[in-house]
Amino acid sequence: MNNKILLIDDEDDILEFLSYNLKKEGFVIETASNGKDGLKMMKKFTPDLIIVDVMMPEIDGIEFCSIIRSDKKYEEIIIVFLTARNEDYTQIVALDSGADDFIAKPIKPRLLISKVKSLINRSKKSRTNKNILSYLNITLNIDNHQVLIDNDECFFPKKEFEILKKFLKNPSKVFSRDEILNDIWGSDMYVGDRTIDVHIKRIRSKIGQKKIRTIKGVGYKLSD
Repeated sequence: MNNKILLIDDEDDILEFLSYNLKKEGFVIETASNGKDGLKMMKKFTPDLIIVDVMMPEIDGIEFCSIIRSDKKYEEIIIVFLTARNEDYTQIVALDSGADDFIAKPIKPRLLISKVKSLINRSKKSRTNKNILSYLNITLNIDNHQVLIDNDECFFPKKEFEILKKFLKNPSKVFSRDEILNDIWGSDMYVGDRTIDVHIKRIRSKIGQKKIRTIKGVGYKLSD
């Protein structure tokens, strides 16, 4: 089955140019001229990848992306921003809203096709291996409740396993104590800070003391 791509831009010539080049490569294409219509089309079309302009009427690209990323059923859709703006601030805001990549205007057809194919292939591999998480020398298999450290199996009780899984799913993110408590123990159960400290200490003893950093006054993250 051919991959489906939704194009959203308020410039007709850009939509025509993108459609022509992507259809030549066998992609199934639908288009919209603003973010509001793009959301409606996305729900009907269920694309594998969306190319969306940052600056648009009705709903701009940043808001459009944030809306999609707030709904778990669309979490595997790849979102690429199309923009003529190369300022660092624009890219940071776009990535924070959940974008996967950028395509800069003026558009170069060969680069466009290469980037789209690469993102789709990467996404397919990620979905295939989504139950296996790896970081540095750590491999966690969600299905088997198994953790390998340097390819040697290491036992993790349920709570430690869930905390480590949370870190491995978002290796660059800083997690607050409240976030860990709510996600692992639930908001209805009282758990003291000491409980978190003990679990983090036990995890560090297994994966390496420096693998989890304490961010003072904020929380914890995997070490780079």
